[in-house]
Formats: sequence, structure tokens, C-alpha cells
Amino acid sequence: QLQLKESGGALVQAGGSLRLSCAASGRTLEGYHIGWVRQAPGKEREVVLCISSLGRLTNYADSVKDRFTISRDDAQNMVYLQMTDLKPEATAVYYCAAAERLGGITCDNDFVDNWGKGTLVIVSS
Repeated sequence: QLQLKESGGALVQAGGSLRLSCAASGRTLEGYHIGWVRQAPGKEREVVLCISSLGRLTNYADSVKDRFTISRDDAQNMVYLQMTDLKPEATAVYYCAAAERLGGITCDNDFVDNWGKGTLVIVSS
């Protein structure tokens, strides 16, 4: 069973940068579509960035385009989210997500097979 654990969440000022990490264990990440999904207070979960098992960007939130980057290191079983020019609206719990099925290629909530417990990012204005 694949297990995911996020880290790196913090309080940061608007305009700052932060890198989140997701460590996978139990199985290799190879073959999984992976992504970062966030949930802000009082809002539904939103896919931030998602990449396919082959590393192709398949889904992203318009609000993070050109500021956030997702990367994966299958050899190290790690996933990263690099966030720059952070805005207060980025405040949320950020979850690492993994999907094996083809339907999960865009990290659609209904097809995600594995979730981490999340890491909290707070962006102060």
C-alpha cells in the first residue's frame, strides 16, 4: 500500500516562496499519476498541479500558473511543490495525491487512490 507524507508547510509572508515535499513509502511512485491538491478553509478541494506517470503536466489551477511547479523523483520516491510569489489566497492545507488508474491522470478526486494527511500553508498579507 502506497503511503504519502507531506512536509514543508509553514507561515510565510505574501510574495515569499515555499517548497513542499511528499515522501512516498510502501510502493514505488513509478506508474502513478501524482499531484498536489489543496483545501482552503470553507472551500472544496482544488487540484493545484498534477502530472502523469510519465511526467506530463495534466492539470493545474489557473491561479498558480507560472508561479508553482511540481516535480517528481521516482528514484527517491519524492514529489515536490515549489511555490513562488505566494498570495494570501494560497492559504490552505496541501495534500499529496496519487492515482494508478487512467481516470486519475488529472488527479480527479474520484480517482485518487492515495492521499497524504496534508501540510498547512499560511500566507500572511
